[in-house]
Order: sequence, then structure tokens, then C-alpha cells
Amino acid sequence: MSNLNINHTVTDRFLRYVKIDTQSDPDSNTQPSTEKQLDLMQILVDELHQMGIDDAELDEFGYVYATVPATSDKENVPVLCFCSHVDTSPDVTGKNVNPIIHKNYDCKDIILPGDTSQIIRFEDHPALKIQSGNDIITTDGKTLLGADDKAGVAEIMDAVNYLVSHPEIKHGKIRILFTPDEEIGRGVNKVNMKKLGAQIGYTMDGSDLGSIENETFCADGVNIIIHGVNFHPGWAKGKMQNAIKIACDIIEALPKDTLSPETTEDREGFIHPIKITGGNETAEIKFIIRDFTVEGLNEKEDYLQALCQKVMKNYNKSSFKFEVQEQYRNFKFILDKNPAIIDNAIEAVNRTGVVPELGSIRGGTDGSRLSYIGLPCPNIFTGGHAYHSKLEWVSVQDMQKAVETIVHLCMIWEEKSN
Repeated sequence: MSNLNINHTVTDRFLRYVKIDTQSDPDSNTQPSTEKQLDLMQILVDELHQMGIDDAELDEFGYVYATVPATSDKENVPVLCFCSHVDTSPDVTGKNVNPIIHKNYDCKDIILPGDTSQIIRFEDHPALKIQSGNDIITTDGKTLLGADDKAGVAEIMDAVNYLVSHPEIKHGKIRILFTPDEEIGRGVNKVNMKKLGAQIGYTMDGSDLGSIENETFCADGVNIIIHGVNFHPGWAKGKMQNAIKIACDIIEALPKDTLSPETTEDREGFIHPIKITGGNETAEIKFIIRDFTVEGLNEKEDYLQALCQKVMKNYNKSSFKFEVQEQYRNFKFILDKNPAIIDNAIEAVNRTGVVPELGSIRGGTDGSRLSYIGLPCPNIFTGGHAYHSKLEWVSVQDMQKAVETIVHLCMIWEEKSN
């Protein structure tokens, strides 16, 4: 185990960052989807400049790029990239976040004072079992916290601050990337890979202490557009075929005890309706489809299409259109081609004194898509939990271990290079 003696800034940074509303908007067509994400991005650029990172920049698409120059004389050290997203989930408000530090956690339920119906129950959060004596950050219960992924942002910033302040630590060139709109699936849409110029990436966007996620879902979106038959309701008998009711029939036909997020776990995939819009004549259902294999993804899409065809047999004058959009793929298929990426992450976590644990994400990260456009990019823990909810929390001590993991990763890649 290596002792880095870091004078951590991660907590102070995190507490500042979460107070800035950075929700993304899936209904927006702009890049980034909300201007307010740029408020935090500009702060990050300013703080990087203050550290002496002169090339830190915010581009026209809302990405922050920055470089920590190499301190090693070795020529073959790969350029590493550490990446986190600044946006928070559209599902729960991120405005007027009031973070609270619960010091010296006593392994009891945490009642959030702004809304006492919001309770982080010890028995419902297994990760709390290892937090005795640690400091836990929550909100007051009225908003989400934003640990997803401002914990990752703060950890990268703390690690950069430490590396810049300790040039005696040998490492190669390090690139920093902060992205917008990850929560709405657009996090890397406009990343300039040539400008980024990295060979190996790590997203800081995980959860449990010590976790290294080397596998994600494969993901597609499905839109089902239903064309019914509209007619004046006063004379509609035998003529109208209501598109809204057809959409409801399709939803009702989905299995009740399987294939949904609320009935699956571990490596089980699902079919998940997320939005219904429309009227009597036309309605649309949006789905997300998830599985750890492409074959499983295709099976679920075929199942859903067959289900629609079965329902539509009851509506002889109506029709539907079934559209599939690829979203991301399991980055394990890419990472397995370069095992050193995961091996070095395991060693980095070990050096912090934490037991590493490989895991699969029932979701995706920016790393999912980065891995398929030239930057193999697994996911590292941040210490945050209960994401996208008012019960979100993060451990100060776990965030500090994530910072140490970043620093050790930089050192290990340098040590193992020629």
C-alpha cells in the first residue's frame, strides 16, 4: 500500500459543484441541452487555470479539455484520459441543492431534515454497512444531490491539483475531459477525439468503494408509432380506433413478472416503456431495451415487435411503425482486447488499501461510447449511491480513495512503460 499524503480538496469542491444546477434536458435540441451546464464548465476551466493548467478550455459544444503535462522522461507512456460528466438527471430537480454533511456516521437511518418523509434507511442501503465513522453527504431531502457525477468531477479536479503540486511524481501526459448531457445519452456526441489525443480512458462515474466496472448493458431505443383511425366521437361506433387505447393495450400486454426494470437484476435485461405521447389518431411509445449481449438485445426487440403485431390484429384499420435506434454497446467487448487497462486499475485500487471488485453496470456511461470510438474506457468508483433520487448520498472517505486511485493509476502506467 502506498501512502500519498494528499491534502484533499475533493469535499470542498464537491460541495461547491452540487449547488450549481446542471440538469440536462432530453427534449432540447441544443448542444449542450441546457445553458446552465456551462456555468459549472466555466468554473472548472477557471479552477484549472488557477492550478497552472494553461490549456484548459471550454469548446463551443460544452466540453472541457485540459492537459496535465508529463513528468516522466519515458517516451512510451500512454496518454491517459480521466472523464466525468457535469449534468444531473432530468428525473429529479437539481435546483437549490442544500448538501448536508453527517459526520461520524453511526449506522442509523438518516432522516433528511427538509422533507422528513425522505429517509435513507440503513437496511435498504447495504453500502452503509462499511461507513461507520465516516462522513456522509446528503441533501436536505428536497432535491437530488448530484453525486452522479459531480463526485467524479471533484475527484478528478482534486487529483489534478495534487499532481500539479507534486511534480516529483512520475506520470505520462494526462488529458481531462468533462462532458455535458451524459444523462440523456448525448455525452460524447461532439467529442473531438483528435483533440483529446488519449489512448486509454477511465470514467469516474461508478458507485461502491473499490468497484471497477468492466461491463455495461448493450442499449437500444425503440419508438413505436401507432396510426389509429379518428372519427367524431358522436358517430364513432364501429369506426374509431383510438391510438391512445392501442398504445395502452401494448403496454398492458407486456409481461408483469419479468422483462421489466422492477422485476430484473444482475445480468437480466429488460424492456422499459419510458414515455407515451399522442392523441386519437396518432400515438407514440418510447422504450429503452437493455441486455448484456447484442443477441439478447435483438431477442427483446423481436419479442416487442411480435407483441405489437399481436395487439394490432384487434385493430384491422390501424397500423404501427417500429423504429430501433442504437444507443451504446457493452464496452467489455473492447476492454478484453487490452487486459492491462483493467489490471492496472485493480492494482491502483489495491495500492489505496481497498479491496478491488470487478462488476457490471446495469446501465451505461460515457465510457461505453468512448470505447467504441477509439478510447477504451472502463468505469471507476466515486463513492456515490442511490443516484437519480432524493436519497442520493456519498461518502467523503470513499471520494478520497477515488482520488488516490486516479493518482496511482497515473503512476502505474508510467512505471510499467518502457
